[in-house]
Amino acid sequence: MGGSPLPPYSLAEVLTRWQFAPVVTAAVVASAGLYLWGAARVRRRHPARPWPVPRTAAFMLGLLVVVLATQSGVGVYDDTLFWDHMIQHLMLIMVAPPLLVTGQPVTLLLHASRNPVHTWTKKTLRSAPVRAITWPGFGVAAYAATIVGTHLTSFMTLVVTDATVHDAEHALYLVVGYLYFLPLIGKEPTGWKVSYPLRLFLLFIAMPVDAFTGVVLNTYGTDPFPPMAPRNWGPPPLADVHDGGAVMWIGGAGIMLVLIMCVFFGWSRETRPSGGMGWLESARRASMADRVAEAMPDAAAPDAAAREATAGTPSSARGKPGRQASLDEDDEQLAAYNAYLARIAGNAPDSKKDASLLSNSLRVCRWHVFMAAFTDRHLGNAFP
Repeated sequence: MGGSPLPPYSLAEVLTRWQFAPVVTAAVVASAGLYLWGAARVRRRHPARPWPVPRTAAFMLGLLVVVLATQSGVGVYDDTLFWDHMIQHLMLIMVAPPLLVTGQPVTLLLHASRNPVHTWTKKTLRSAPVRAITWPGFGVAAYAATIVGTHLTSFMTLVVTDATVHDAEHALYLVVGYLYFLPLIGKEPTGWKVSYPLRLFLLFIAMPVDAFTGVVLNTYGTDPFPPMAPRNWGPPPLADVHDGGAVMWIGGAGIMLVLIMCVFFGWSRETRPSGGMGWLESARRASMADRVAEAMPDAAAPDAAAREATAGTPSSARGKPGRQASLDEDDEQLAAYNAYLARIAGNAPDSKKDASLLSNSLRVCRWHVFMAAFTDRHLGNAFP
């Protein structure tokens, strides 16, 4: 590795100094061409349901990140500055893979292909090897082993001294990152259904791995790696290693935090009761139904029968839009609460115990009324 000494690192050099990598270029061009062909084919076959443009944009942006990491100034300086080397690693394992996963290339292949490719793809997805490597636990283990093993072992010596190993490391990061993020932020038909709390947990536990690697690199008292490409500018080798550790620690945590927020946002917009945050609203309505039953015992049975008859039926199939049905139901519940409060208020307390029970009941009722109003006014607009 090495070659002629490079000029001092600067933004201008990063943006204007490029290197040609034939394998990367061929892979990126082929991937982009196949993806765009598939999107166009889906549009022709299903003009009413074309392939979503945001997915195409995400996939193309992921390919662009790969090009920038390997062929722009970031790739030019990756064997000269260790901290630039670490930036490249973050781009390949934490930035490009989530974008590629969001593009859902496997789903696009299923939509755009016909037999025998379509059948072969489905059989491959259901095969034991594919299910094994797409298992969330495997992705987490592979991510942790790759981050630690390529930075805190003698493997780094091979990367610095052998260009072929260095290029293979780039492919390793891209593949491991894809397998790690696939079940956590992806929607490909791999057979693994990961709940949102588990997704957040598996993303969180990757942050200590990045932090541990960065902290260890910052504790070195001597340069642990062979000399990189010659230069007469920039930080000393040991300071360069410490800067690289800071990039892994701070940069990795920052990127992972953004991904965690994206997953949490997706969770908040989940409409399935079993998958999203709808259990909060379900619990609220169940509690309100109990109070309605107490206030209107005669109407409780017909109302329960009506709810049971319409359970599992989409709101649009019941003759009313879902939003209007929700408003009408809350109006009825609030009216029942008014009757319930009036009945409680009509019974004058004869003792301090009764007064305390009345106070607690009123407090609970006010809380349910507040939650109903808050849900319809705010959450209803956010999650239509």
